Amino acid sequence: MKRAGCETTAAEGTRTDPLVQLSLEQLQKRTSMKWRAHPKDVLPLWVAEMDVPLAPAIVEALHTTIDLGDTGYPYGSAYAEALAEFARERWEWDGLRIEHTAIVPDVMMGIVEVLRLMTDPGDAVIVCSPVYPPFYAFVAHDARGVVEAGLGQDLRIDLGTLEDAFVRARRHGRRAAFLLSNPHNPTGVVHTREELAAIAELARRHGVRVVSDEIHAPLVLPGAAFTPFLSVPGAENAFALISASKAWNLAGLKAAVAIAGPEAADDLRLLPEEVGHGPSHLGVIAHTTAFREGGDWLDELLVGLDANRSLLGRLIEEHLPDVRYRPPQGTYLAWLDCTRLELQGERETDGPGVVSDLAGPAKMFFDKARVALSSGHVFGSGGAGCVRLNFATSPVILREALTRMGCAVRELRRTTSPHSGPNPRP
Repeated sequence: MKRAGCETTAAEGTRTDPLVQLSLEQLQKRTSMKWRAHPKDVLPLWVAEMDVPLAPAIVEALHTTIDLGDTGYPYGSAYAEALAEFARERWEWDGLRIEHTAIVPDVMMGIVEVLRLMTDPGDAVIVCSPVYPPFYAFVAHDARGVVEAGLGQDLRIDLGTLEDAFVRARRHGRRAAFLLSNPHNPTGVVHTREELAAIAELARRHGVRVVSDEIHAPLVLPGAAFTPFLSVPGAENAFALISASKAWNLAGLKAAVAIAGPEAADDLRLLPEEVGHGPSHLGVIAHTTAFREGGDWLDELLVGLDANRSLLGRLIEEHLPDVRYRPPQGTYLAWLDCTRLELQGERETDGPGVVSDLAGPAKMFFDKARVALSSGHVFGSGGAGCVRLNFATSPVILREALTRMGCAVRELRRTTSPHSGPNPRP
């Protein structure tokens, strides 16, 4: 028997995009973090893995590589060349110079290595909170201090708040860097060219170097357009890091590209040679293939994500009307403000934590609905009372998850109502 919420609508039944190609039973056979971190009865909508099969071109490239026994160290510039071609076609940006790139193990490790080129231990790194939790962890572990600049009420970067953070970070003459999430994780905001140009101007004025995490760049949904940070005036001394891991679901095949602006090229040359030995050769091949041959598959995925974005809005309106939801412009991540649920017993406080930490509404939905979400408090200031939901799954699973969540809220309110209790005997 189907559980409530598992029905497929006529429109969903006609979809052929990658998000409708795997069943729950197939997904539960996976051994990655998303599907093994929690018991089998939990629907996992937390960590940024997609419930899709690999793009056929990537499958073929990996099979060919394995058949050849081609499993040595990575070499060459094919990855950067494929990315440059993709950037010209998709973003109309022809400023990516192959000689200004380096392969790195993944985006976050690349960020750490780039920050080491432009800051020293004890220097400050500015982030716009709430933001991707590893920004805090990796920066702190490398002996840099984190300075927060909270997002505005519209979840966009507040330039005045950002400038105040720049001033605080540079107050004692120390070097500082701004770690930008472009597009922004967890809110799904896609920064405009005008916003990025204003950020570049502020950074120049205050002597702050910018490092742009652009891992979600290929995942901009209809209605918005991605702008590479290095393409705006004033960003010539900045860095960007990008990979195919989010858009083609390749997190287990490690590789990324660090890109230096023209004025940062000399800094990039100081990157230790051994950093380039860290990426997986199979990862480089998979990512190169994704950017070079995975465009049609990506387009189909974006159609599915756009449909799921709309479906999520309808499901929230139906099952969680008190939850505030701003449809994301990019990524497959939805930031849900659950503060109006007024959950009793919530003891969640802002502050970065481990990605898998649960508190507040995320813990309630896990315990009562058996749906795993990312807890808002781990994204830093402004995150308490919110959850991040990964909607890169099938509409069947998405519908079931939201149905469970709505039931959990109604049941919790029923049992905690001052008027609740056993019915009187007739």
